[in-house]
Amino acid sequence: MDRYILAHDIGTSSDKAVLVRFDGSIRATASAPYPTYYPNPAWVEQDPADYWKAVCETSRRVVEDNGIPPESIAGIVFSTQAQGVIPVDDAGKVLYPNITWVDGRAEKQAQGIMKKLGGKRIFTMIAGTPIMGKDCIAKIIWLKQERPEIYQNARHILDVNGYLKFRCTGRMVTELSGASSYGFDLKKKTWLSVLPMAGIDMEKLPPLVKSTDNVGGLTEQAAKETGIPAGTPVFGGCDDVQAAAVGAGQQEDGDVHVYLGTSAWVAASTRTKDTFKHGAAAIQSADPEMNLIAGITESAGANIEWIRDQFFRHEKEQYGSGVFNFMDDVIATVPPGSDGLICTPWMLGERCPVSSTTTRATLFNISMVHTREHLMRAVYEGIAYNIRWILQNFKTDYGFACEDIRIIGGGALDKGWMQILSDVTGRNIHVVENPRNAGAVGAAVVALIGLGELPDFASAKSFARISATFRPNEANNAVYDALFGQYQQLYRSLSGVYKSANGKRFTEEAEKK
Repeated sequence: MDRYILAHDIGTSSDKAVLVRFDGSIRATASAPYPTYYPNPAWVEQDPADYWKAVCETSRRVVEDNGIPPESIAGIVFSTQAQGVIPVDDAGKVLYPNITWVDGRAEKQAQGIMKKLGGKRIFTMIAGTPIMGKDCIAKIIWLKQERPEIYQNARHILDVNGYLKFRCTGRMVTELSGASSYGFDLKKKTWLSVLPMAGIDMEKLPPLVKSTDNVGGLTEQAAKETGIPAGTPVFGGCDDVQAAAVGAGQQEDGDVHVYLGTSAWVAASTRTKDTFKHGAAAIQSADPEMNLIAGITESAGANIEWIRDQFFRHEKEQYGSGVFNFMDDVIATVPPGSDGLICTPWMLGERCPVSSTTTRATLFNISMVHTREHLMRAVYEGIAYNIRWILQNFKTDYGFACEDIRIIGGGALDKGWMQILSDVTGRNIHVVENPRNAGAVGAAVVALIGLGELPDFASAKSFARISATFRPNEANNAVYDALFGQYQQLYRSLSGVYKSANGKRFTEEAEKK
């Protein structure tokens, strides 16, 4: 009888359950969506109960629909969206919705924390980076100040991974990579010492575990709800960026991968780098002996879906799931550079290569020659400019070569986009086989190491195979070099205007509600 790891990939909009064999191959998948709520400007929340409901549904389906004996599940592990803030009481009852990673409500608290600790420059010297309204430390202080009764009644603040491990095992813990999104000492492998000075009550933060640790067995109640036998070991798991690095086979020093999904990121594995620069965060890898430098861009595939839904509704209805093939054909008819049209992709603000809660998407240089097809290509190119900027910073700030890039995520299946990305960045782009499931495979590797079935993280390199390679067309170098420079200048010229338009107004509107 084959044995499997049941890996759950908890994304921004859905959970995907993936049955992974011990050799890294995938037996079956099942997915279930959950909603997102936007109660105020810059607020982005989700109900943690929806995560658990999706986990229970997909766990049952992936087993039952494929005739898998439940006892063949050797372990359960989660790869989850990072930076969740979920207050729970002593019994584990959720006291407030998850304040998600894209939520930017706590800008006032972020500025207040830095002022309290001597100003932005001093805080940066202590913590390694300034903070913004999207950071967990600021959101926890927002709870303390704006929802004091909830903060006081909270036994622990959990992230998404920690909440799901609690629902499985009854234990409240935080895995190291999740902790590093809050405030983590990469050298000492513990909570950052600046947190109490910022106003965080440290007893609100759970005990720490490693990604490969066996947190506990599935409880009888969880077994009843998921259909997986009680006692099945549940492992520490990790956040999505860390799981993706493992699933992409990019765990060695200087390895770089790019994820393209609803959001996007560039991440580089490193043994020694541990500084924050130009919006890139130094975070704990799934491998306790490694770090990751991660630059997250908040809106990528979501922008592609926006342009599809707003300007190509008829084609979406006509082609269904094949609409993206149609879109590839469309962008091929528009010249590289979109006849000078530039789109900045910052619909939700941005973290990297620029940190801001107030930036927004902008279409620049529209003229009478431009069509909706130009607009579509400009959106694809704008995301690629953002990734090029991050790669440029990685090379300058950290010395990473960033020459051959592995790509994962659903966007990797879009051949037209991959060629644009290669042309804009000037890099060879290697698409990992089964790119949508790379994070789940990476999480499964974590569990296999925890079970003793794999000796170490390096042994998972063979799990990641390349399915396609895209090389830059040198004929497009000049146009993309020029437009990339203009793209950077747009941010520098408009950052103050963005702040004026979206800073005080959003704060005032939120405070009225």
